[in-house]
Amino acid sequence: MLVKTFGSAVQGINATIVTIEVNVSKGIRFLHVGLPDNAVKESHERIASALEYSGHSMPRRQIVINMAPADIRKEGSAYDLPLAIGIMAGDNKIQSEDLEKYVIMGELSLDGGLQPIKGVLPIAIKTREESFKGFILPKQNAREAAVVNNLEVYGVESLKEVIEFFNGEVKLEPTIVNTRDEFYSNLNLSEIDFSDVKGQENVKRALEVAAAGGHNIIMVGPPGAGKSMLAKRLPTILPPLSLQEALETTKIHSVVGNIDSNTSLISQRPFRSPHHTISDVALVGGGAFPQPGEISLAHNGVLFLDELPEFKRTVLEVMRQPLEDRKICISRAKFSIEFPASFMLVASMNPCPCGYYNHPDRDCVCGPGVVQKYLSRISGPLLDRIDIHIEIVPVPFEKLAEMKEAENSEVVRNRVIKARQIQEQRFKDTDGVYCNAQMSSKQQRTFAPTDKASSELLKNAMQRLNLSARAYDRIIKVARTIADLDDSENILSNHIAEAINYRNLDREGWAG
Repeated sequence: MLVKTFGSAVQGINATIVTIEVNVSKGIRFLHVGLPDNAVKESHERIASALEYSGHSMPRRQIVINMAPADIRKEGSAYDLPLAIGIMAGDNKIQSEDLEKYVIMGELSLDGGLQPIKGVLPIAIKTREESFKGFILPKQNAREAAVVNNLEVYGVESLKEVIEFFNGEVKLEPTIVNTRDEFYSNLNLSEIDFSDVKGQENVKRALEVAAAGGHNIIMVGPPGAGKSMLAKRLPTILPPLSLQEALETTKIHSVVGNIDSNTSLISQRPFRSPHHTISDVALVGGGAFPQPGEISLAHNGVLFLDELPEFKRTVLEVMRQPLEDRKICISRAKFSIEFPASFMLVASMNPCPCGYYNHPDRDCVCGPGVVQKYLSRISGPLLDRIDIHIEIVPVPFEKLAEMKEAENSEVVRNRVIKARQIQEQRFKDTDGVYCNAQMSSKQQRTFAPTDKASSELLKNAMQRLNLSARAYDRIIKVARTIADLDDSENILSNHIAEAINYRNLDREGWAG
């Protein structure tokens, strides 16, 4: 008997419906076609054991399984459940006309239990798009799928439960999540705050400017000056995620299996901090069957690279294109996949190998030329793509011991939100541009003109610091953000002066 069940294959961060055709007929062979990988082929043993523990047995007949479309590779163990249900239906152990109304996914344990799977949210979205009635999946993934409205989501614990459901012996209760309530209730939860940082007012200001305009920033300073502490608090002053951004972010994390059973929707901006031994594939994504890398997992959030010069140069150089285009395209011989990568890059570094160059109290022990050599580990083109360079000095004891309460994240965030609202209005007619850091050169001429005094100041800075054309663009964009924070329609000379001050690493003689 020929029956059809439906599963799904995830490619990139999008899903494709897979039709699983099972024909049980006379014979003794087991054939599995449709480009399954080894994990899918191994499902035969898991299904046989799971059926036995569920009170059934594998049909002692010929079983031919085809997974269509046959040109898409099916990988992973998540097809165990739809294959098992298809085999049972083909053997007349399930007699239901509802099979074709559901997408079914799940990995089987040998005892018939179900294990959680990856990529649930993209599958649920595709299931609704294709007008299926419901989605049956492991209970651990049910809340994640239930954020998709107008779709019945059934979380199940075992193969036996699914068989009984289709035979009308049990009734499953759909998992219901109020997406908006869930999202807004967790929107502002954070255990850390900007007020935890003592002193460093100039660095806090630079981070506020970076957050307001979506600018990349690098902090240079000695060990213990507070670089990592400040970077970790940057998400607390960024504008809250919109519901659309939360869905985009959750899709990416769903594909790599980062969503736990208690989470339905990511409502906090991601903060990713990979170790400096990371490979270029792990950073940008890829592999034989491409998966999102750290830059995509940081989409709509912050990518923090601590001790930037310690990263391999090849790793840093592959970030140049995603920093400009805010997406990464992974190409293979037979296909290409595009992952979103709109993130804020926050980097930190010591000024030299010993860490104490330009330190007010301690002497640097590095030899002649060592500081310049250390800085040159970061290429000029990459530094040019970082809008704000800020130098950090250690906090004096008086500041550390001060009991005065510093400005908290909520106050700073309100100013950032106000500046972002100005930018949102400015770019309302332009698709894909939401903040000043994303402005093109043409938009820059339209929205960020400078007066005579500002132009003269910028001209002198360009000549003295020998800045590149890209650095010129960065200064204008940062000045536009500073003007937005001041609620100024025009860029003034003091805005340009502050923006120039955020190009510390461009100064002649800075590294000796």
